[in-house]
Formats: sequence, structure tokens, C-alpha cells
Amino acid sequence: MSDPYQSVEGLNVERDGSVLVFEINRPQKRNALTDPIVATMIGALSAAGPDESVRVVLVRGAGDHFCAGFDIVGRNAGDERPRVGSIQRRLPTEAHRLIELLLTTQTPVVCQVQGWAAGIGLHLALAADFAVVDEEARLWEPYAQRGFTPDTGGTWLLPRRIGEVRSREMLLLGEPVSGADAAAWGMVHRAVPGDTLAGEVEALVGRLAEAPTVTIGLTKWLVHAGGTAPLREHLQNEALAMELSSRSDDFKEGLAAFVGKRLPQFKGR
Repeated sequence: MSDPYQSVEGLNVERDGSVLVFEINRPQKRNALTDPIVATMIGALSAAGPDESVRVVLVRGAGDHFCAGFDIVGRNAGDERPRVGSIQRRLPTEAHRLIELLLTTQTPVVCQVQGWAAGIGLHLALAADFAVVDEEARLWEPYAQRGFTPDTGGTWLLPRRIGEVRSREMLLLGEPVSGADAAAWGMVHRAVPGDTLAGEVEALVGRLAEAPTVTIGLTKWLVHAGGTAPLREHLQNEALAMELSSRSDDFKEGLAAFVGKRLPQFKGR
């Protein structure tokens, strides 16, 4: 069986213990995504979901920037342009599928953001469970200034993170936001000085890698599903999650640690 965690041009995929790392590596293009990069991330995330050895996913960018969006210029270069209707046929199984996977996989996802995070680059961070950003990073929705409408969940994610008023500033006026302001608005998890960014992310990823993975995954599912589920359905979901998590080995370890007045040693099972 082939290894599902293979690198592709412009994307380094590697395992670091229980952490699956995606490093976008097109610094000359500010790490703009390509179709092969998106497809590779989808394949690896799909494999990581049921892979019990993967407990955290980390997404970062090589060089000075996180991700400046999708390389639309590269896609439309050459004599053969995509025909009319290709976007609405392609997006559901490509870039839109990637955002959906980030939101719904029970594996926690962390983004490390520096420099520009624009378009889908910003949406990767918004779809992650934790986005830690450089205070001086620039988070931007460029669509209005380019004359086309947002995709990859921007109009769904932003209002849920920062409300409609601020979302309109970003989506309709194309106003960039600093990492510091994004954290103050609740758009991202935390903003830190650039020279401490890698260390902050490493500590967070390490903490998640040692967490009760079953509980973390089910809680992530509850938070996401609770955004649209009626109360009665959501309470049923909570009962199901409690049933499953309370039968995990990590629950037994957590209880034993509490009784023994020691720190738990979770194994992710």
C-alpha cells in the first residue's frame, strides 16, 4: 500500500512523531497554492483522519509568507484556458473540499502564519482549530479588489469568527488586517512577535500531541456541528460523544491521574 503522506512540488509533507506537517514551499510565489498542492493536502488529510498514529496536523509556509492565495495566474497561463463552467464543477472536489476537511476532521489542526495570508491562505487559517500568527502578518481578502467573488468558505468563515460588520470591511472593501488586530478581533487564536512564532507553535503542537486525542476529536466535532444543529439534536450528539469518550483508555488514565494526584499520560486511545 502506498504512503499517503507524500510530498509534491511546492509542498513538503512529513511525519514528526505523531504530528503530520504540511509546509507550503513556493516562497518565490509567496506560497500560492497549485492544484497538485491542494490535491496532495486533501489526500493526506483524508488518510490522517482514521490514522490513529496522527494526533495533530501542522500547516505552515516556508520563507517570509504563509500563503498568498491560489496561483490563478499560473493556472490560466498558456493557450488552453479553462472553459466556462469549470470553476463550479471543480471547486467542490478541490479547494472547497480542503476547507471542509480541515473543519470536520477530528484531528486538531494548527496553522503557523507569518507574512501574507490572503484568500484561501487566510481561509486555511480560519478553518484550523488554532491559528498562531505573527503580530505583523497581513490577513487579506483580495477578491473585491480583483473583481470576483470569494470562494473556499470566506463568506461563511469570517462572519462566524468576527461578525458581519468587520467581515464586510474585509470582504467588500478589501481591507487587510494585521495579525495583532486579527487576534484582538477573535479571528485567530493568538498573535505573537515574529521571533517567538515558531516556539509558540511548537509548544501548542506538543501540547495537543500529548492530549486525549479521542476527546479532542469528539469535542471538535461537537463545536462544529453545534453551529447548525438544533438544541435537541446537539444534546443527543453530546450524549453520544460522552458515551464514546468515557470508554476510551485516556478517560481511564485521566481518572486514575486525578485519584492519584498526578499528571495524566495520555496515549491518544
